[in-house]
Amino acid sequence: MHRLNFNLIANVTRYRFLLLLLMFQIALFPQAAQAGSDPLSTEDYVEPGIFPRTADPALCDREKINKPLSLSDVVDLTLCNNPQTRSLWAGARAQAANVGVGMSAYLPTLSAQGNATRNFSGSAGNTAISNSRSASLTAGYLLFDFGGRSATLENAKQLLVAANATRDAALQANFLAAVQSYYALLSARASVDALKVAEASARESLAAADARYVAGIATPADKLQAQTALSQARLNLITAQGNARTAEGALANIMGFDASLPFSLVPLPESTPDPAAEQDIGKLIADARQQRPDLQAAEAEIKAAEAQLAATRATGWPTVSLAATTGTQSVSGSPASNSSSIGVTLSVPLFTGTRNTYQNRAAEQQIESRVAARDLLANQVALDVWRAYQTLLTNSQSLLAATDLVASAEQSERMTLGRYKAGVANMSILDVLNAQSTLAGARQQRVAALYNFQASRLALAQAIGQLDLTRLEAGN
Repeated sequence: MHRLNFNLIANVTRYRFLLLLLMFQIALFPQAAQAGSDPLSTEDYVEPGIFPRTADPALCDREKINKPLSLSDVVDLTLCNNPQTRSLWAGARAQAANVGVGMSAYLPTLSAQGNATRNFSGSAGNTAISNSRSASLTAGYLLFDFGGRSATLENAKQLLVAANATRDAALQANFLAAVQSYYALLSARASVDALKVAEASARESLAAADARYVAGIATPADKLQAQTALSQARLNLITAQGNARTAEGALANIMGFDASLPFSLVPLPESTPDPAAEQDIGKLIADARQQRPDLQAAEAEIKAAEAQLAATRATGWPTVSLAATTGTQSVSGSPASNSSSIGVTLSVPLFTGTRNTYQNRAAEQQIESRVAARDLLANQVALDVWRAYQTLLTNSQSLLAATDLVASAEQSERMTLGRYKAGVANMSILDVLNAQSTLAGARQQRVAALYNFQASRLALAQAIGQLDLTRLEAGN
């Protein structure tokens, strides 16, 4: 390969402008060519959001799974260990890189070209061989484009705002899913415990019926009915245990582990029923429209569409650019020739075949589409808050009612079983079994009401856009 002779040392004065420009670029961005580098620090535009620790998977303590987990541990593992979290952060960083693309339009460009040619020519059996070499260095800078590059940069920045907000909305959804799975498992395990008590009660009833049968004061039917009730209690327990194992797998999965991975939970203290305080639903909806990340993303997408329209319109206006070129060329047998130029270029688009017209129309309709999507989401946000608030009120009242129901059912079961054991004439085994069935149902209803109430408080926080780790500390 022929070595290209740029003659730069001999022409420092002539190429001073371009050399200084090149040195400026190298000094300012020394690692611009390295893969993964960020010379414009665009990742500073990636907002930390409401869960900043999730940005670095290395901060996730996966060993937590080996000790009893609190609700905070479950949420932490879900947000930093779940693969979707990494995908959300990667999407935000990718959009930050697009901001860098927009920022680069404000920087000069510098390119080098070289050419080496070997020429053959001849006649009457004679062949002439000549070599030619050329090299050039070109610098360019856009001086003015009627706001096109600024609009493009604004579009990228607003899309990054939308990406940041979309990431937070998805993380809040994962947060709530973890909470719901956590309480679903606690509810399933509590149901198992309640049905174990019901099974023990059914066994006690069978023993009482058997004792009365042996004493001759009960019929075989009493004993058979008690045995049937015990078998049903065992079947209910087996079903509940299967549901609990399914809930364990679902929670392990949402935390980013295999469903078969065993783990334990920190026992929760018995909660006292706490009725939901009446709140101004109008204020809650207003707060949600200010704080919901997905609504903030929709607003940013509107601004991005408006910036895209400005950028599209700017393509129909002239541009003014500064360009400088220097080069050298040599042909064997002839002295080298050098050339340099610097000047300003005005480019005026006269006719683009109506392309700009339809690009503008498309951008305008994109704005309309984004505005409609934002309005639709705002209505959905109001409905989400309304539903979450009503669910919280319902679950609060249900918890109070279920607590009262358990208390009265326990008293009724004790009294009925005691009278049956005492041989009261008008008491039958059916009365005992009915009382025990009512008590078992009441206990399961209270379990469901308790965990539904606790989960619904956080569901309301998510509907408003206020779901974060401080909510766990306040509510548990």
